[in-house]
Amino acid sequence: MNKKIDRGQATREHLVAVATGLFTEQGYDATSIEAVLRAADVSRGALYHHFPGKDALFAAVLDAVYERVEAEGARAVEGVTEPVAALRAACLAWIRSTADPVVRQVMLIDAPAVLGWQRWRELDERRALGKIKAALRRDGRIPAARVDLFAHVLLAGMNEVAMVLARAEDHPGAAAEAEAAAVDLLDRLLRT
Repeated sequence: MNKKIDRGQATREHLVAVATGLFTEQGYDATSIEAVLRAADVSRGALYHHFPGKDALFAAVLDAVYERVEAEGARAVEGVTEPVAALRAACLAWIRSTADPVVRQVMLIDAPAVLGWQRWRELDERRALGKIKAALRRDGRIPAARVDLFAHVLLAGMNEVAMVLARAEDHPGAAAEAEAAAVDLLDRLLRT
């Protein structure tokens, strides 16, 4: 029984990996289920056993990309105890993650269009907003009544920077400027 479960998990992971590559290279709209089946060399039944359709497959790809970005953010703040320094490190890690074509295409270009802006925003808030609020509360410079709003402003600002970078022709140059702007924004926002 365990071998069957392991094979099923391996097939699912293989499909997500193949779809990640195709969605990154071609975008969601230009990637067909047939292309995924060919590239993954699996049957239609195997794909539909794990995913009821292309949207569900994309959701699994997006979830895997989010997990990777979250892990990078966690590494960036590892050992950082000062809340503002941790917030700064996490914001810079997010900006730096936009250098990855997978992050740009899947998270920033396709996800808002495929999921719809509201659903994409809710997903992003579930994953990041609580961490931003916690850092602002620990820091204590923002009045408690305004922490929620400041967290939303900061999340929106960092996401807007990421969206600009996703479409930048000169990504390295734009990213360097974005990092400097993010540090400046945090310094001004959290001035004592």
